[in-house]
Amino acid sequence: MHRHRGRDRRPAPRRRTTGGPRPGRPFAVAGADVVLVGYFPAGQRDFATLMDAAAADLTARGARVVARAVQRRGVSRGEVRKTGLPLSPRTLLGAGKVRKVAEVRERAGAGAVVFLNPLTPRQHGILADCLGCPVVSPAAAPPQV
Repeated sequence: MHRHRGRDRRPAPRRRTTGGPRPGRPFAVAGADVVLVGYFPAGQRDFATLMDAAAADLTARGARVVARAVQRRGVSRGEVRKTGLPLSPRTLLGAGKVRKVAEVRERAGAGAVVFLNPLTPRQHGILADCLGCPVVSPAAAPPQV
């Protein structure tokens, strides 16, 4: 005879409840108000120039940059060893910075948040849920062997 297996104890699969388009779907930035976000290590001194160039590129593509946010890593003495790592593997940014970007986006009425850094599909989904809008970033670089 066969044995009764009992209840399946695995957690139910997660379902997206809010957020913008799924990662991988293109979002047209032309005509949209956007918030520009960049994550930079302390060693990168020209981050303002990179943010200006990205804002100019977005403007040339028809978007209007209504706000900017910069997350720096390794500026304090205790974080120097961690400069190459993101603050949070889930969101790339710290929790406080994500809340600040969400508040700024809501106040400015922006339709999307554009990251200068590549994001994983999981980060896209989590940030879209946290920020309540589509998240756009460059394609992630392939892993190096």
